[in-house]
Amino acid sequence: MRIAVASGKGGTGKTLVSTSLAWLLARDAHRVAYVDADVEEPNGHLFLHPELSHSRRYARPVPRLVSETCSGCGECQSFCQFNAIVALRDGILLFPELCSSCGGCVLACRDRELFEVPREIGTIEAGTACAGAGHPIRFLSATLDVGEARATPLIRGLLGRIEEPGIVLIDAPPGTSCSVMEIVSAVDLVVMVSEPTPFGLHDLALAVELAKKLAIPCGVVINRDGSGDQGVEFYCAQQHIPVFLKIPLDRRIAELYCRGQTLVAGMPTWRKAFRDLLESTQRLAVVER
Repeated sequence: MRIAVASGKGGTGKTLVSTSLAWLLARDAHRVAYVDADVEEPNGHLFLHPELSHSRRYARPVPRLVSETCSGCGECQSFCQFNAIVALRDGILLFPELCSSCGGCVLACRDRELFEVPREIGTIEAGTACAGAGHPIRFLSATLDVGEARATPLIRGLLGRIEEPGIVLIDAPPGTSCSVMEIVSAVDLVVMVSEPTPFGLHDLALAVELAKKLAIPCGVVINRDGSGDQGVEFYCAQQHIPVFLKIPLDRRIAELYCRGQTLVAGMPTWRKAFRDLLESTQRLAVVER
């Protein structure tokens, strides 16, 4: 089973929820993989403290001109929907940082002067983390290079490394971008983490619409409960979206976060609530199937 932990905006507590679930599942002797797919700012390692055993650069294919004999017909530009190619009178300009690596421009080239070469865009790391007794956590993470405009190819490469059976928890990037769509379309269920504010509600609604468009069931975790209003709860009730868990605004939780501890490791009283959260997600996934 694959579960994405997502949110409409950053800073809502996705990593707090996803790392706590991963730690508790491993503690309870489940086979679990934690995948940090927030490639522009991965921070799951700060809480799970993995021992990394593999690190490799990830490259995606981008076009390159074979020679200077391009006729400038413009077919490659017409095909490209990402403005990665500009056709001039006697040649083309390539912007590989905008390329989606679809390969269509190579096929469209009348002169057969385009071919693909690898372009490194980030690093993928793998290892294991320990939650005490039980199974180790299979840890996967990726970091996008500074200045790279497209995170989706790196995320696709990261998801392709998932081989571990059992439960896979994917810590998704915030928002509703193409990167999030890549992840949500590859999971069985989405746990949306929101904060009880008008801003949080606005972005939660966008994220929920994304999940609906992709026909992926979702439920909500409300973090910092009590710090805002009841708008998120009212919205979930109207949309028939289950609220799996409410985590209060608590200084002790913030202190654990600052020390790099998962909630369930630092405050064992929360373990039952997170076990109930997992059971709720599994029930919802079965019902929606």
